Amino acid sequence: MGLFDGFLGHGSKVDPTELNKRLNGVLIEGEEPQLAFKIIRDFFVFTQWRLILVDIQGITGSKVDYMSVPYKAITRFSVETAGTFDLESELKIWVSGTSDPIQKTLKKGTDVRGIQRALATAIFR
Repeated sequence: MGLFDGFLGHGSKVDPTELNKRLNGVLIEGEEPQLAFKIIRDFFVFTQWRLILVDIQGITGSKVDYMSVPYKAITRFSVETAGTFDLESELKIWVSGTSDPIQKTLKKGTDVRGIQRALATAIFR
């Protein structure tokens, strides 16, 4: 899969210009995005070494939280898909050294199986 094969739940592609702008100064030498998913304004970015969760905050989006999780630190994860009457899916990622998981709520229609596949592929390599 290429970098821009990730989709927003409503079908819009990840904008390469926006992603590159958001990752400017975040990636280390030799690191490249492999796959990206856009969830409303936020991004899940998979590189060859880590998962970067980009949380765009505030009305203007100028405040951004970057959470970097090395694949080797992920001990387990779960993905709960939305049901018939559910409007949201949920992703939980447990990281070694913490008792509570990282939790992300995903809107119905988000490619949760694609996110699950990307996590499984990165962790079990």
